[in-house]
Amino acid sequence: MDIYTTTIAISIVIYIAIGNYAGRGVKKLDDYYVAGRRAPTLVIVGTLVASVMSSTMFLGEAGFAYAGQAGPYVLFPQAATVGYVFGAIFFGRYLRRSRATTLAAFFGARFNSVRVQILAGITIILALGGYLLAVTQGAAILLSQLTELGYVQSLIVAWLSYTTFTMYSGSRGVILTDTLMFLLFTVASIAAAIYLISDLGGMTNIIEKLATIEAKADLMSWHGIIGPGTEWPTATDFLIWMLVIDASWALVYVVSPWQSSRHLMAKNEHVVLRSACIACLAVGLLQVIVYGMGGVINLGKLDIDPPESATIWASLTMMPGILGALMLAGIMAAVLSSASTFLSLVGFSASNDIGIHKNVDELKTLRFSRLMMLVIGTIALVSALIFPPNIFWLTTFIATVFASSWGPVGLMSIWSKRITEAAAFWGMLSGLVFNVVPKFFEYNGMIELPSYLNPVIIGAIASLIVTLAVSRRTIVSKEESSYLSKLHETPADEINAGKTRTTLWAPVILVANGLIMPFLLISYYVRPYQSATGTLSADGSLDWFSGESILVMSWFVVYVTLGIFAFRIIRNAYSPLR
Repeated sequence: MDIYTTTIAISIVIYIAIGNYAGRGVKKLDDYYVAGRRAPTLVIVGTLVASVMSSTMFLGEAGFAYAGQAGPYVLFPQAATVGYVFGAIFFGRYLRRSRATTLAAFFGARFNSVRVQILAGITIILALGGYLLAVTQGAAILLSQLTELGYVQSLIVAWLSYTTFTMYSGSRGVILTDTLMFLLFTVASIAAAIYLISDLGGMTNIIEKLATIEAKADLMSWHGIIGPGTEWPTATDFLIWMLVIDASWALVYVVSPWQSSRHLMAKNEHVVLRSACIACLAVGLLQVIVYGMGGVINLGKLDIDPPESATIWASLTMMPGILGALMLAGIMAAVLSSASTFLSLVGFSASNDIGIHKNVDELKTLRFSRLMMLVIGTIALVSALIFPPNIFWLTTFIATVFASSWGPVGLMSIWSKRITEAAAFWGMLSGLVFNVVPKFFEYNGMIELPSYLNPVIIGAIASLIVTLAVSRRTIVSKEESSYLSKLHETPADEINAGKTRTTLWAPVILVANGLIMPFLLISYYVRPYQSATGTLSADGSLDWFSGESILVMSWFVVYVTLGIFAFRIIRNAYSPLR
């Protein structure tokens, strides 16, 4: 085997070993479903970041940036990640307070309703089952390009890699391997970026060269490549699309099961809040690095087909052997971490939330949960063999289902005293239907929707309207009202001066990010870009009214405001003297 295959093989063996070791400590359902509710900050950060940094990011979105949208994907302030902080403040800490085993179980308890839990469980199975399909195919693409294995053989190897330890150890193994994988792909990405910047003559030289590629004019502009042959006729269409996607993903980070469920495993509410702030920063910066590398790969080759394989090609040809191997092992780690997360969540819902198994014996329930994990994984494998891979659009479509179906209901379940069981059920269902159906017709070319009528928007508005309308015509039960009141009672052991002082450092870091990043982007992106495109002012000063300059300054607005807001909320909620 070559160095690439060897490195990936060794890393996979380590994950399997650690996952199966963790499985030995699974003695009861809480261990299997929520890792015993003892996870510290590093582990929660690791699993939050690892579960989102999958083939979507390293292959799909990096390929998207390579193909034509490197500029906006780097310049936009990664605003979707603010969903981590808002999610922890307005949803996650209350979710942990509920001590539910799954997110669907929380909705069932909150509304005292079996049908709400079943609907939420079915949504998880369908949506995350599709996501599992996409990341499994991403792993197979990577393996088939690096080894002598064919695509089908690679699918089977990838499937076995994450299924073996996920089925046995559940969340306990998933979050430990997630943390290890997070550290690996973070170190690999940073090391690869540093090498490429140095090898290609520095950031200024790189931006100037990318800005003047004739075959991909506007690659590094604030709107990327638009017009005929793209999804966006004008810059305005692209801006609307980008804002919708950012808002949708922000809601995804707030309520989606593969993100918010991590809060159920946290040691306490302070871990929830610290982890959210750090994950917000980590995901945002990792995305800039990965998307930036996607753009830089154009300096190596302009016509990589399919674009999703751009990062793989760069690891094999633009980096030294050991660094390329580390990068590919990091990509595989990101893919497997997401796959294990999605498989565990789908398996949990299949065994716990949709009512097909009722048994008070924990050992029998644990055995059944593992069996369902295997069944779900097998279905994903068969589906991956049948359907052709389309990683970027598939995951973008599936992920945003939760934004429209669960977004309004999820937030109102914590902050509205008037939302009822019937409203939650029909709100979730309408959001799901009015997202999936228009998106299906649009994807198959049967209809064409303008940017401002993205199916995510249609679904979210439909869900909100239905939820409000049904709430007006139904009555909140005593059980629902009592459960909500208990959620808003802060546990006495969470109000602690020492814990609060430590937690407050997390939003301070967000403020620092908002102060530093605009300076770095102005110096190493906007100035060389404007110099290369001839848009600097006559005296050599920046054009501060260009789209690139405005987007860079938006980093200050987003992160400084977010940090100050989070600081005040945490201080007021958990300081003993307030």
